[in-house]
Amino acid sequence: MEHLKDKLLKINTFIFDFDGVLSDGKVYTMADGEQVRATNVKDGYALHYALTKGYNIAIISGGYAQSIPLRFKTFPGIEIHMRVRDKIAQFNEYLTNHQLTNEQVLVMGDDIPDYPMLQLAAVKCCPQDASEEIKAIVDYISPRNGGNGAVRDVIEQVMKAQGKWMNEDAFIW
Repeated sequence: MEHLKDKLLKINTFIFDFDGVLSDGKVYTMADGEQVRATNVKDGYALHYALTKGYNIAIISGGYAQSIPLRFKTFPGIEIHMRVRDKIAQFNEYLTNHQLTNEQVLVMGDDIPDYPMLQLAAVKCCPQDASEEIKAIVDYISPRNGGNGAVRDVIEQVMKAQGKWMNEDAFIW
C-alpha cells in the first residue's frame, strides 16, 4: 500500500464538503429565512494560498446558503457546487471537466453523505469531529474540528510535502 506522504506528492486538487468541514456544522437561521454558517479565516488563508499556487479547489455540498458563494467571492478559481444530491456524479463530472484522475484528488468530508465520494479519492480525510463511519474509511483524521482549521491542516500538509508552503509569496494576500 502506498504511503500517505507519497500520495500527497501527487495531489493537485482539493474537494471539500462545506457543512462540518469548512464550517463547524452549525446553521443559524435568520429572521428572513437565510441560513448562515461560520467559516475560519485560517482555512480561508490556506484555500486562497493554494489557489495562487495553482491547485484546483471545489466545494461539493448538499447544503445551500446564499452566504456560501459570498464567502468565496474573492477566491479566484474555486468552484462551488451546492444542493448536490449525488456527490459521486458531481465528483466525476468535476474530474472530467478538469481532466483529472482520482490519484490527484484529496477529499475531506465529515458525514455519511460524503462516504461514497471519499471512497473515490486518492487521499481521504476528515475533521476530528467527523462521524465514526467516516473516520473508519479515511487515510487521515485531522486533529482539528470542522470549521476550526481542519481544511488548513490538510492543505498545509500537501503543500509542505510538495515544498510549496511558506515560500516568499506566502506573505502576499
